[in-house]
Amino acid sequence: MRLPRAVCDQLMEDAKLGANARLTVDLERQVVVRPNGEEISFEIDPLRRHLLLNGLDDIGQTLQQAPAIDGFEAKQRAAQPWLYR
Repeated sequence: MRLPRAVCDQLMEDAKLGANARLTVDLERQVVVRPNGEEISFEIDPLRRHLLLNGLDDIGQTLQQAPAIDGFEAKQRAAQPWLYR
């Protein structure tokens, strides 16, 4: 979901306030905090949120499945040992 144009315009104006203006994106709470303290909610795909919060790329995401992959490979090695010679 995208933020409405009016909200994006407000955030752009906030960004022009200079170094003392702080915009904070709180991914955990799914809010953008404006310099005046106003919080603007946003939605993000749950998988993307999980990946970003956990610092996972494609490889990291795959490695989360390592126990299942190891189990599969062990079963396959026992059932088809000629593949591993």
